[in-house]
Amino acid sequence: MLGGGRPAFGADQGPEGAALQKGIELYQSGKPDAAISMLQGFVSQHYDSPLLPRAYLTLARIFRDQGEFGQALLYLERIPDGQRGPDALLVQGASLVATGKTRQGISLLLSLKTESLSAADRILRYSALAQGETREGKPLQALYFIHQGLKLAQPPEQKKLFDQAHTILRDRTTDAELSEATFMFRDTAIGADAVLRQAQRAFAGGDEVRARRLVEPLVSSPKSFPDRRDAVLLLEKITGKTWLQRAVGVVLPLSGRYATFGKLVQRGMNLALEAENRSDSPVRFLYRDSEADPDKSVQAVSELANEDGVMAIAGPLTGASADAAATTAQQDRVPLLAFSQKEGLPQIGDYVFRDSLTAHLQVQALVRYAMEGKGMTTFGILYPENALGRQMATLFSLEVEKRGGTIVAQQGYPENATDFGRPIKLLKGEDPDFDHKSEQEQLEDLFKPENQFDALFIPDYADQVGLIAPQLAFYGIDNAALLGINGWNSPELIRLAGRYVEGAVFVDGFFRLSPSPAVREFVNRYFNKFGEEPSILEAQGFDVARILLTLLDDPKVRTRDELRAALAQVRNFDGVTGVTSFNQGGEAQKSLFLLQVQQGNIVQIPQPPERAEPMKMNSDFSPRPNPSGSQ
Repeated sequence: MLGGGRPAFGADQGPEGAALQKGIELYQSGKPDAAISMLQGFVSQHYDSPLLPRAYLTLARIFRDQGEFGQALLYLERIPDGQRGPDALLVQGASLVATGKTRQGISLLLSLKTESLSAADRILRYSALAQGETREGKPLQALYFIHQGLKLAQPPEQKKLFDQAHTILRDRTTDAELSEATFMFRDTAIGADAVLRQAQRAFAGGDEVRARRLVEPLVSSPKSFPDRRDAVLLLEKITGKTWLQRAVGVVLPLSGRYATFGKLVQRGMNLALEAENRSDSPVRFLYRDSEADPDKSVQAVSELANEDGVMAIAGPLTGASADAAATTAQQDRVPLLAFSQKEGLPQIGDYVFRDSLTAHLQVQALVRYAMEGKGMTTFGILYPENALGRQMATLFSLEVEKRGGTIVAQQGYPENATDFGRPIKLLKGEDPDFDHKSEQEQLEDLFKPENQFDALFIPDYADQVGLIAPQLAFYGIDNAALLGINGWNSPELIRLAGRYVEGAVFVDGFFRLSPSPAVREFVNRYFNKFGEEPSILEAQGFDVARILLTLLDDPKVRTRDELRAALAQVRNFDGVTGVTSFNQGGEAQKSLFLLQVQQGNIVQIPQPPERAEPMKMNSDFSPRPNPSGSQ
């Protein structure tokens, strides 16, 4: 444990205090060896310092953390009795328990006044008490202390405490004590684990009827506990059939302010279900309304994973809901394929994937086109001063520099601006206050070279670009190619900017006028069913559904873990939102649509690299690395 309780001693003063504080900070930052060296040096140099007790306590904490309990006790003995505060007595009691002086340690820990202890130290106290009571042959008392600690703990500490409880339930309880534990800790993770241990013992003893009666409620309960997977495996062993269903849970906003968008995604998914779901054992889509609410999204994911037994979950669509849902899916170990562009979603864990048009994908495709396809090397950036504009400008700049290009100049403008003269002049390297300078200053400015660049990136929407493009030409930026994001893909761009955006190139995740046979078939199928043309939302739902349906039809994919591994191995899936693969982090890598204004029309142009091959599945479904540390 790092950190520990608040200091029990006086405030640090002067050089001595600074040296001691440095040692403590090294310990708290996870550098125990360096901290030991610093603190032992402090002790030897300042043998009469009033700060010595604090140094001794920190050294004792470090050695206790490292399992050197005898060393910890030696340092604690150097602290005068009258100066041992609750945090020092805590470390002493925990170390006594660990060295086998169980009763003495328990007595000391029970006598502590815990009000002044940090939450981390109170958790340590409960864990040490549980260790002591276990050694004393009192497993129920030990479980009580762990239960108290779990109320305070965050996920990393929760796992350690639960592992401690799990070992007690498995190895240190009689059948009667196990039965008592299920009553004492009902409706908790410890109680669920106790029921599972009862079921496992019943099954091992040949009583399959009792084992099934005990384990079925665990599997069907929406409440999660760490060993749920063991419960599922036991039930499958008893019944001889898989508990999981050929079903995909779909969590979307189907009511509320985002309902229109959620229902469009749902349309696309249902269209894929009609077109692709032709096996003898068809896959079902179970829809749940998130209402764009994180709590409702969590509830929906938990119910789908634990009550309905779905193989995977698609969605949610909005950021906060997606973040909450992904965290729950990771905890319940059910693969989740999100639609949201929320930053960091796949980093939540190895069960979380994302198939969406992100800012990263857009700038990568644009820079690749400009530098590899057209040989451009110098760029300007003109961006709105809002979250999207700043994010896109930063990503574009990093991508250009990564590929060896140069950002010559970049300039922001107010989000709702209509006059862009000043930012355009600044972008060119001109002084917008030129007319107010002296004649001499104006003369000097005339000899300053203007900024020149091959292309100008503007990460804004069509209505604003329609105002900006004519002003670029007016102020003399008429030779640089214009590059844009998916917000440019609108008839408004041509209507507002006309000839000023001729030749401009931008990207999107879907283009309904694409000559691609897959896109044309999708657009025709959608139009015939709904009487209108699809947007990127329907296309995204269609592709996500097809990916999951394709994988679930593979006979090698029978469990969630196998589906997770299969998702990680998707390569070059030729969908209507571009060719898609998933990288090791669970993020979709897409071949986006490159679009250009030609003779007043938006048309698709070829990608610089060759077109990817059709979807390939690797027969080795080994899972990708697990950044969350779960098993």
